[in-house]
Amino acid sequence: MLTLHRAALLLPDPADPTAPSLADGAVLVRDGRIAALGRYAEQAAGHPEARLRDWGEALLTPGLLNPAGHWLLEHAYHPDPREEIGDAPVPGGLSAADDATRCGASARRGLQRMLGFGVTAVAGPFERAAVRTAVTRSGLTALPGPSGAACESCASGVPGAVGAAGPLDPLAVRPLAAAVHGRLTVGGPADFAVFAPLPAAGAEAAAPAGHPAPRPGGSLATVLAGRLVHRRR
Repeated sequence: MLTLHRAALLLPDPADPTAPSLADGAVLVRDGRIAALGRYAEQAAGHPEARLRDWGEALLTPGLLNPAGHWLLEHAYHPDPREEIGDAPVPGGLSAADDATRCGASARRGLQRMLGFGVTAVAGPFERAAVRTAVTRSGLTALPGPSGAACESCASGVPGAVGAAGPLDPLAVRPLAAAVHGRLTVGGPADFAVFAPLPAAGAEAAAPAGHPAPRPGGSLATVLAGRLVHRRR
């Protein structure tokens, strides 16, 4: 099945200031891979059978990398909504926990909340078996991080450092160019995110090559291997 994702601005590689962007662009997805990138009008004319997801005045970019995965999933606790204590990660909530069921459930909730911020890749290391299983089943790309003594850096709280404490939303501490994971290419995995743009007046500092920047606080949609895994209601 073909799916065509349309957005007002397509940024295939925000990390490269020389990479072209496409106004009224579209990504064509087939079997979890990117089949084509281009102007919407051209893609729609060439693939009239494709299912259309029109994201309107949005930015479509590669998904984000959360470099604080080790801390967020192996040390912080993600509350169950039934606990009625909010959904913010509780620092140190799993540091001494040896309950695999509790750790796995917390990790699953944390990963689901990351998807809501446009995250498609997360950095480890993931030393708990229950956490490794949750990451694998989530479909997010798992990246290696420091191991052993180097993991003690998670207590340092250095923003953006692999293994350090950090927020669920990478855009809260990093500009888009530094927050994205990889780039969108034909034949590559259909892992991407859709964001509402910041107003032009507030976008200059974070915008790649002068383009509008995404609004922090969550994605409109997140796609993993061509599957829509998050959509803001």
